[in-house]
Amino acid sequence: MPEERDSLTEKVIGAAIEVHRELGPGLLESIYQSCMELELSMQGIEFRRKVPVPVIYKGQRVQADLEIDLLIPNRLVIELKAVESILPVHKAQIITYLKLTKIRVGLLLNFNVPLLKDGIHRIVLG
Repeated sequence: MPEERDSLTEKVIGAAIEVHRELGPGLLESIYQSCMELELSMQGIEFRRKVPVPVIYKGQRVQADLEIDLLIPNRLVIELKAVESILPVHKAQIITYLKLTKIRVGLLLNFNVPLLKDGIHRIVLG
């Protein structure tokens, strides 16, 4: 199973690199989101977009759900950013998504960098 996850992560990173190669930095996150969806579809990678994740507080579901940018069900959480730099709050966000979905692997992808390799953060929960 770990090889499968690594292969999937590599494919998603490849899709992100292709999007970044075509567009470069400096656009809105929503543009990268749409292009990632197109690229993943063209590569035959099944995903769900803007997936609501319920938040439970003391046994009660709160009205506002969290929203995962891209999800490969039961396998990979993908959070997209177009920010000057990744902050600890961004990493905390994806860790929270991983915990709530019980998925071990996540990618935090920041497209607002000259080289995408500098914007890729792979998070694995133990």
